[in-house]
Amino acid sequence: MAPQSARLSTRARSELPPCVYHRDYSVPDWPPNHRFVMSKFRDLRHVLQEQHVLEADEEHVPEMDRGASEFELCLAHDQEYVRRFLQNELTAEEMRAIGFTWSEALVRRTRLEVAGTVLASRLALHHGMACHLAGGTHHASAGAGAGFTILNDMAVAAILMLEELLVSRMLILDLDVHQGDGSARMLKDNPRVFTCSVHCADNYPLRKATSDLDIPLPAGTRDAEYMDCIQRYLPDLLGSIKPDLVLYDAGVDVCEHDRLGKLKLTEQGIYERDAFVLSACAQRGIPVVTVIGGGYDERWALARRHAIVHYAALDMWQKYIHKERNGAHAKPRLTWKPMS
Repeated sequence: MAPQSARLSTRARSELPPCVYHRDYSVPDWPPNHRFVMSKFRDLRHVLQEQHVLEADEEHVPEMDRGASEFELCLAHDQEYVRRFLQNELTAEEMRAIGFTWSEALVRRTRLEVAGTVLASRLALHHGMACHLAGGTHHASAGAGAGFTILNDMAVAAILMLEELLVSRMLILDLDVHQGDGSARMLKDNPRVFTCSVHCADNYPLRKATSDLDIPLPAGTRDAEYMDCIQRYLPDLLGSIKPDLVLYDAGVDVCEHDRLGKLKLTEQGIYERDAFVLSACAQRGIPVVTVIGGGYDERWALARRHAIVHYAALDMWQKYIHKERNGAHAKPRLTWKPMS
């Protein structure tokens, strides 16, 4: 029998893993001092193209009616909540909990972000890996938004993949510094989606949900302790669940420089985290989707930090997928290095 990574490699068609992006992810005329850096999606794309980690003619563009139609959104979210959000009928209190001001552009980017994670899931199932330059909106629950999230892209994608019989078992691996409380609540009664959240115990949300597996870490946790935790749990988790698809929230708010995080990972530690997760999936032939999750810092520092998971994905793509397919003919590309 061929090794699992070899089976995965037969899906590779490019030197680059498939990437999903839409120009409308970044809402124009965003308040310049808002804690949520809305330009980060556009900035991330710029960084990746500048470093040739993403080629414009190879990126995949989501469409709202393919993954984020009102019907598809309501497979995961309450119909009345979706309707009121789309028609600007959420109360001022509900919008304050989200942290945004309603606009047609916000509705469009929110739906496109969900469609992007759905598209990335389809691409990962076909190619073995896919990267979304957005996503990870894990605080939104079925009938409410919170914490800069309105619709839960990972929950919608998971339920759609199951409904379409593309998978039978999924893992949402959430390594954002904040607990994936919305995902946990939305999927708690779905035995085919396993939710795992590794997060800072002393951070938002104050009232935690119950994931299938929660691993709360103390504030100040550094690289070595963090990696020990991931290396201890993830291989057994993949072996016991045997997911057909992993949705990986690679939040960078675990960084020591993040304005809203309380963990102390270096950027090198974030790269090692991402590389370990992606290699663990690739070695087992498990398709994996990356979403960028949270991060709060000066815009270009943040964009470069969100690029780390894309470098890790490229490295794992070359190591387990493209290189096996093309051997010595595979062209080497830039690898990630910490910022000076």
